[in-house]
Amino acid sequence: MSNTVFALIDGNNFYVSCERLFNPALHDRPVVVLSNNDGCCVARSNEAKAMGIAMGTPYFRIRASFERAGGIALSSNYTLYADLSQRMMSVIGLYSDHQEIYSIDEAFIEWTGFSTLELGALATRLRQQVIRWTGIPVGIGIGHTKTLAKFANHLAKKHPDFKASGICNLAALETDALKDYLLETPTHAIWGIGRRWALRLAALGLHNAWDLREAASSRLRQETNVVVAKTALELRGTRCLSLERIPPPRQQIISSRSFGQLLTEPTPLRQAISTYTARAAEKLRRQASYTQSLTVFLHTPPFQERLPQYHPSVTVRLQEPTQDTLTLTQAALRGLKTIYRPGYHYQKAGVMLLELSSTQGQQRTLFEEQKVPSSRNREQLLGVMDLINREMGRETLWTASQGLALRERISEGWRMNRRHLSPAYTTRWDQLLTVQAS
Repeated sequence: MSNTVFALIDGNNFYVSCERLFNPALHDRPVVVLSNNDGCCVARSNEAKAMGIAMGTPYFRIRASFERAGGIALSSNYTLYADLSQRMMSVIGLYSDHQEIYSIDEAFIEWTGFSTLELGALATRLRQQVIRWTGIPVGIGIGHTKTLAKFANHLAKKHPDFKASGICNLAALETDALKDYLLETPTHAIWGIGRRWALRLAALGLHNAWDLREAASSRLRQETNVVVAKTALELRGTRCLSLERIPPPRQQIISSRSFGQLLTEPTPLRQAISTYTARAAEKLRRQASYTQSLTVFLHTPPFQERLPQYHPSVTVRLQEPTQDTLTLTQAALRGLKTIYRPGYHYQKAGVMLLELSSTQGQQRTLFEEQKVPSSRNREQLLGVMDLINREMGRETLWTASQGLALRERISEGWRMNRRHLSPAYTTRWDQLLTVQAS
């Protein structure tokens, strides 16, 4: 067995932990964080989980009973969560040169050459430092493969044997001890399987993680797919997945939101589409890509049958690949004009950037050289705009088609409903936490 191990560090109830960091009144109380437009529960404190509130539960269904029990619901504060995530990842990065940021609250790192005792001490020190420097409690799972590290992290947060310490090191276990934990774990709880494939595996007589681990690779490839077969190998300790220190560029970029209220007029729709296009273009530049086409779409509320239904979309092909916000906005607004129809109540709109390619090695058109100076000036302008918005807050600068004044843009009603939004404690001077002397 290789002396290289993976560790997965995962923030516990991350969104809730971020909120509790600045609001002590939330401690020891049921707390849920809600999705866009305060719709569904996307994060729950342990107290809320103990009440039986499931992930994705629509808040309106539980609101009365939840509030009677002293529960507190909060709108998603993505700016706060992203900033605290960056701080947490920076601390984790101090413990290894090999790090993969897997999600906003999860990161894999790689450790080589440490003994079992050293791994335990290292994980303990890492966990304590993350809590001390960021205030975010984390669970740590260690294994010889990424799948085993993910499984170990699950045990660290859920299993009575490890929950107190928040650390599970499967690399230190003998096969018989590991077998016991795998036998009590259903296949759907293993990373990469899920409930759909778990049903298929059950039909094959594979009901738990140990069954999957012991299944023949040839049979799994024949009866399932290569992902399931690799998962089984990873459970045996055979490395099939390596760290992705540089995330692969996206193949498409979608920017979409449900509106705070149903819209019928074209002006707020134009503002929304312009805003979503600007956000998508910023992501496009961040990954150093161009797009060759974009799709604009609208949705009416599908569950309000009394209203006429209309779900149009149109794809606009660009003359040449670009990452320019203004060019993309013009194309998106042309697409919106094509599909907009009066008389409908629109609930959602969005933009999807397609045919993405790297900015390196682009084929220029015959007349491209004539536009190079102005194109370079535009790139510099957008670069400065991105920098200001990154440093000073999203939409410090915006295009006129997004709405000429902040008051106008909010009053149009297309912005998300976030009635329970906490302050941006770490990214806005006017919302810094203050302490008053008694």
